[in-house]
Amino acid sequence: QVQVVESGGGLVQAGGSLSLSCATSGIVFSNFHMRWHRQAPGKEREFVAIIFSSGDTGYADSVKGRFTISRDNPKNLVTLQMMSLKPEDTAVYYCSAMLNSQLYWGQGTQVTVSS
Repeated sequence: QVQVVESGGGLVQAGGSLSLSCATSGIVFSNFHMRWHRQAPGKEREFVAIIFSSGDTGYADSVKGRFTISRDNPKNLVTLQMMSLKPEDTAVYYCSAMLNSQLYWGQGTQVTVSS
């Protein structure tokens, strides 16, 4: 059974930092591309960051330079380091594992940035 579990969300003041983690099981983690998305109230889910199995990364323009995605293959773990947080970063953050036709989502973790 595949599991994708996010953790690390919480409440932080604007300008602060937060680190999200995503733990997986049931997959060959090193083969999968790992992504973070977020969904704010009343808005559609949007792409945040991706780290490919190769280690290459990509970011949405809105977070580029502030967020860093990384992976630890031996630990089956992906991390999203978020800095200089803004109130508009408030959302539920979702992790997903993707490989060809396989796509697994986590349940999400809430991030709230107060002004």
